[in-house]
Amino acid sequence: MPEKQPFWKRKSLGQMSRSEWESLCDGCGKCCLVLLIDDENDTIWETDVACPLFDASCRKCRDYENRAKRMKDCIPLTPDNVATLKWMPESCAYRLIHEGKDLFDWHPLLSGNRGTVVEAGMAVGDDLPSEEAFTEEELTTRIVKQRV
Repeated sequence: MPEKQPFWKRKSLGQMSRSEWESLCDGCGKCCLVLLIDDENDTIWETDVACPLFDASCRKCRDYENRAKRMKDCIPLTPDNVATLKWMPESCAYRLIHEGKDLFDWHPLLSGNRGTVVEAGMAVGDDLPSEEAFTEEELTTRIVKQRV
């Protein structure tokens, strides 16, 4: 009897249960970094600064359920907007699945261990400063790379 395919290979993002959807998050923290976007050419610059709600020690939001109400720039990911959010990291499981690609072997759903994201060098650091510590102009000095 053939082995049953995992849910992320059998279902579209919109067909997933809430627990399946949430389990796709690898806990890298990259979506909680402050991004600077050039409106003229859509260039996306990643900083080494995190959202004020981001708890870098465990790479989770301190107020996940209310994040969009509390942070004007927070855009909760949904099956309907995955395709339009060009700033999502290329390694993001939601983006990969939407694009018909496989998860990386370090993803916790494959490795069975949330620590493999860190071990693979795919997680943000645990000592990120908060956006609250910087002016908008100062944030430009914290750019670490351009996102593709």
